[in-house]
Amino acid sequence: MIFPLFDLNPHRRFPLVTLFLIVANAAVMAWSWSLPQAAQQQVAIEHGFMPARLTNVGQGKPVVAKIETRGRRGRAANMVLAQLSTSPAAVYPTLLTTMFLHGSLAHVALNMWMLWVFGNNIEDRLGHLVYLAFYLVSGILATLTFWATDPQGTMPVIGASGAVAAVLGAYAITFPKALVRTLVFFVIITVVDLPALVVLGVWFVLQLVSGLLGFWGVALEPVAFWAHIGGFVAGLLLMPLLSLGASPTGADWPKEIESFFQFKDPPR
Repeated sequence: MIFPLFDLNPHRRFPLVTLFLIVANAAVMAWSWSLPQAAQQQVAIEHGFMPARLTNVGQGKPVVAKIETRGRRGRAANMVLAQLSTSPAAVYPTLLTTMFLHGSLAHVALNMWMLWVFGNNIEDRLGHLVYLAFYLVSGILATLTFWATDPQGTMPVIGASGAVAAVLGAYAITFPKALVRTLVFFVIITVVDLPALVVLGVWFVLQLVSGLLGFWGVALEPVAFWAHIGGFVAGLLLMPLLSLGASPTGADWPKEIESFFQFKDPPR
């Protein structure tokens, strides 16, 4: 197991949007936890993304879902019967609102840590406004990837993981040789500096394997692996296109990408 602590990749711009996204997610989490348990569940059900609602959008009939819920410590599950509107005004906003909801402190903390480690350099590369648009659009594409794998699913999905995965994909293709100080758990616990392409590549392969195992019927943790996969691929594809209009000082995108993928002697 590997866990990125921080990257050794300086940035020039103050990461205003990255900090805003972290604060926004933390604020929504704090607000959610201030609600009674039943109200928290209702928020997740109504404002999380449910594939069946999008599949049946505009048909005038509510989606009826049986949703298993657990307490904060994962104890005994309850079954909630929910009737959810399929009107466009109710369904389409969930593609955005789902990105700011999380199921636990660990969930939001991990997502925001990854966003902080890798997002500041992507924001620096794209600029504040383009980066914000990239984050939101990629998050929607990640959610739609999950929808495509289970269009009749009735379990609401929440979390910024898909959008954060896009940031990881963008980082992997833009700064593959940037060193990431990484905590490694393998027989012994150690800290090493690894190229970003290695750290993020391992993460993506794990998501892909988990997604395929889920397709093959293997019981896994209830994680939206295909949202992670879709987000990462969206980042890989969108980052070069967006960077065409935001070339680094004294260079252009083709020269930049060529220099980053020359692995002869990675800088330290």
